[in-house]
Parts: sequence; structure tokens; C-alpha cells
Amino acid sequence: MFKFMTICSGTLVAATCAGLAESPVERGKYLVDAVMACDGCHTPLLGGNLNMERRFSGGSFVWDTPAYTVRGANITPDGETGIGAWSADDLKRLLREGVRPSGVKVAPQMPFVFYQILTPGDLDAVVAYVRSAAPVRNQVPVAVYKAEMQYHPIPNAETPFTDEMMSDPVKRGFYLSTIAHCMECHSRRPDGVQDYKNWYGKGGAEFTGPFGKVYASNISSHPAKGIGAVTDEQIKRVLTQGIGRDGRVLKGPMARQTWFAKMTDADINAIVAWVRTIPPIE
Repeated sequence: MFKFMTICSGTLVAATCAGLAESPVERGKYLVDAVMACDGCHTPLLGGNLNMERRFSGGSFVWDTPAYTVRGANITPDGETGIGAWSADDLKRLLREGVRPSGVKVAPQMPFVFYQILTPGDLDAVVAYVRSAAPVRNQVPVAVYKAEMQYHPIPNAETPFTDEMMSDPVKRGFYLSTIAHCMECHSRRPDGVQDYKNWYGKGGAEFTGPFGKVYASNISSHPAKGIGAVTDEQIKRVLTQGIGRDGRVLKGPMARQTWFAKMTDADINAIVAWVRTIPPIE
């Protein structure tokens, strides 16, 4: 739906733009493949690369914390090991509320709090696309919950956006960066806790994995500690090429150029417009 609105700016006029409308599966493909980066958790690795022949059948990473031990679930339509027995409403509830059909609430590793902002049309589109994937049989070990789950709602993103809000570049950038769950890392304190009130965009959290050890950057508008002095083109290069302002190749969670490079120029520009509005913080 964004492509529809990008070309036909302002009010949606079906009479003049009907031929440009995307199908729900096409729109869902764009959101999942370019913005939400669902493969990062749900597609297994083979030789260090995503194994797209077994796409969405369960990730290779294990998140073992004091509160839970989880893996990326099999979200293919396989009837026994995936979500083939789920209804569309079951999947929507998981995306919006983090609740499985069994009534079990998932660990915050599944960033459903970031998906509460999804417009009704985009929610339908994501569900349609995920359900169109090829079924792959792969039994992922059951999640282990060791303590009560802690969730941190995203300010200004607790309810669905409307299509009309997307004509504002800053709101659109906030929407896209939210479903890309950018602040999952960039508003995380060094102790690992997300703090969207006092730490918004400050970064500093440490992440370890096959990529080694990295730290989330300060993406606030602070001229020295953040990206206030970074050009728009440098920000775009980080997003679409995975190259930092100093020319280094980014690693780990921020190396998302595989996905972000597929975004439209209008959507990348909207993210840049939004990130410029983040208040400076040291």
C-alpha cells in the first residue's frame, strides 16, 4: 500500500490509481522481505548464510536468558511443525498481542510490541505473505520460560496507524522504523533493559554472536555523540549498504542491508526524515 500512496500522494483516489494497487501478498512480501527482516530469526543458516530453501522453518540462533530459552519458530504452513493449523486470526493475534493459539505468550524476542502499529491492511498483507510460504517440516525445540515475561510498549505505537497518516514523511518513517524494530537495540541500556523514556536512541547495549561483539550506536540528533553531524547520504549508506560513516563494514544486528536495500527510495527517505527528529542525548 505504500507504493500505491507514494505514487498517488495525498488522498487515495481509486479511479486514477487503481492500476497501481498491490495485492496483499505483494505488499506483505515487501514488508517482510525489505523492512521487517523476519528471516533474521526464522530462517536457518547454512554455511553462515540464510538457507532460503528452508525459509521460515526455524532459525539457527538460540536466545538463552535468565527469563527464557527460545529459538526462531517454524512459521511455514507445515501442518505439524509449523503454523499450518493456525487461522489468519491466530497469526494476527500473535503479531499484535504476542499470544499463541494455545494461550501462551511468547518471549519478547518476538518483537510483537513493534507490530502493534501495523495498519489493518498491512497486518492482513503480512499474514497473507507468510501463509503463502512453502511448508517445511522442521521441529523446533519448545520454548522454555523460566520467569514472568517483561514487555515494554513502544511510545506512540501502541495502536494501529491509519493509511492517511502515511502521507506525512516523518510519521511514515516512524512507522517503518518501528516495524523494523530499530529501537529494540538503539534504546537498550547497557544492562540489557529497553528504556524508551530516558534512553531513546542513545544506544550503548552490547550484542554478541557469530559476528563477535558489537555495540548499538547513538542515533539521536546529538552532533557529537549521535548522528547530528552525519549527512543524509551517510545514513542511507548505513541502511542500504551496511557501511558506517567511517567506512567500516557493519556487523551483527545492524548489518541489515540484505533487507533494507530492497526498500523504495521514498521509504528510505522517510526513515531519514524521522531519525532526524530524535532529540539529542549523550
